[in-house]
Amino acid sequence: MSAEAHGTRAIIAALLANLGIAVTKFIAFALTASSSMLAESIHSVADSGNQVLLLVGGKRAKRAATPQHPFGFGRDRYIYAFIVSIVLFTVGGLFALYEAYQKSQHREGITSWQWVPLAVLVVAIILESVSFRTAIRESNMVRGKTSWVRFVRTARAPELPVILLEDLGALLGLIFALFGVGMTLITGDGLWDAIGTAMIGVLLVTIAAILAVETKSLLLGEGATPEHVEAIEQAILNGTEIERVIHMKTLHLGPEELLVAAKIAVRDDETAEKVAIGIDAAEARIREAVPIARVIYLEPDIFRRDG
Repeated sequence: MSAEAHGTRAIIAALLANLGIAVTKFIAFALTASSSMLAESIHSVADSGNQVLLLVGGKRAKRAATPQHPFGFGRDRYIYAFIVSIVLFTVGGLFALYEAYQKSQHREGITSWQWVPLAVLVVAIILESVSFRTAIRESNMVRGKTSWVRFVRTARAPELPVILLEDLGALLGLIFALFGVGMTLITGDGLWDAIGTAMIGVLLVTIAAILAVETKSLLLGEGATPEHVEAIEQAILNGTEIERVIHMKTLHLGPEELLVAAKIAVRDDETAEKVAIGIDAAEARIREAVPIARVIYLEPDIFRRDG
């Protein structure tokens, strides 16, 4: 199963969980007027919207190439992942910080339906844990032995890192909200509610910044992983037609579509026909070694040694 398929399963699991959680949080906010509950409600709405954006990006990326976009639309997945970071920053993080400021100016405690936010938060933590577990399981099938930090930083498919960070942020946000609401109920001081809300805001802004930095790098254009570069070079040199790789450049046209351009050294006594046959054979070996290498340009040349 491809990274895209694993990512789609994680997105759908997160979307279903967040839609249910958002409804219960809004009900809890309506009954208690807790700023932590409002911040978490907006957080769940933002996450649900983000997951829809990721699904839309994945669908649009599958469009066929056109004369205006000859390399296709694979980068749509990067664009929508970048929009997710913006939504998380503005709708989630900045709103929570604003709400925390407002609550700090009006420090009313929670006087009605006091058990509601606690029950909602506990249920939400359970549901979010299930979603997070799904994201971890799907990611493990893709990342292999790569560390979690390196996986988030180097993954060319953006969906799984985005969902992982969103789910982690959602779980921590729920814990912060539980802290704020719990301390407000114990002390009767709404300042604790404001503190919990501010912690949620800072968390979301931080996660949004991480996502923005990583997806910006993908949008600018990242080359193949070192493992893929090595596999491509070995595939080129495995035949007898090519003496060496003079230089090579790679570029991800999408998470699962790689462009390979290389200047290769051929023997100076080969005929044009044999060179063409050798290039075709090298391209076939590259595609077998690295299946995502979809667009390959090999330029034959004569290697000249100085002196």
